[in-house]
Amino acid sequence: MPQILAIHGGAGTIDPATMTPEREAAYRAGLRTALLAGHAVLQAGGSALDAVTQAVMALEDDPLFNAGHGAVYTSQGRHELDAGIMDGRDRNAGAVAGILGPRNPILAARAVLESEHVLLIGEGALNFCRERGVAFAPAAHFHTDTRWNALQTELDRRRRQAADTRDDAARHGTVGAVACDIHGNLAAATSTGGMTGKAPGRVGDCPVIGAGTYADNQTCAVSATGAGEFFIRHAAAHEIAARMRHRGEDLATAAHHVVAELATMGGSGGLIAVDAQGNVALPFNSTGMYRGQIGADGVALTGIYGGDLVG
Repeated sequence: MPQILAIHGGAGTIDPATMTPEREAAYRAGLRTALLAGHAVLQAGGSALDAVTQAVMALEDDPLFNAGHGAVYTSQGRHELDAGIMDGRDRNAGAVAGILGPRNPILAARAVLESEHVLLIGEGALNFCRERGVAFAPAAHFHTDTRWNALQTELDRRRRQAADTRDDAARHGTVGAVACDIHGNLAAATSTGGMTGKAPGRVGDCPVIGAGTYADNQTCAVSATGAGEFFIRHAAAHEIAARMRHRGEDLATAAHHVVAELATMGGSGGLIAVDAQGNVALPFNSTGMYRGQIGADGVALTGIYGGDLVG
């Protein structure tokens, strides 16, 4: 069976006019690091579930991306992190929402997957993670000056009641991975800090199974990024699987249809998807989407704006 891993670092990229060669190189390097981390698992005969876990952990540890270290702040200046993961073999899933503490939120979601639960939130989720031995980090670990300054800019805009002219990159961001392993098993994982200046308690599509994260060996694995409320209302990730199952559409057709439909409703974003035959779809309707894929040949390909992926 084909081995394939695809990742995203969020839809809604920096304006091409202000993207410097140095920043672009840094983003591509971060994507390659995550691709190679997941690929190492697949190359060793490991599971798709372990591959997406490792890939997302690498992105959570990179301050350039809105997850883990480098996550955005709520309107009250706090971090509230969400993550979800799903195993296509049996549709087992785990997710956490509104947490701060676990160093890698995707490992918190993975711990939930390995329990009798599906979704845990807040203090209950934190207590569960402590009991399961999930590694924690102090609040300072998740801070970056870039995200803090972005919050101050947004709060100032709100005080002035000025129009919101931010691009998608300033509004939101997410990281995710999907994979097909040597046995044809699929998995998906997604992690996010949410939206800059979001309301405390707000949860997006990332930990909502079927909205921002979904995997089923019979159809596909999907990880989404963008305006989460739209992906939730349209059950976007599951909609792709449903179109494949019930309409007989191939992965690319189903994925592109859903992303295009979201655009007509005002839903900015994109997604990554893979099926058990190793086909990959990476559609987005925003200015760009940090993304990449790697196959059995070990060549890491990355992209930011439109056009083909490059090595």
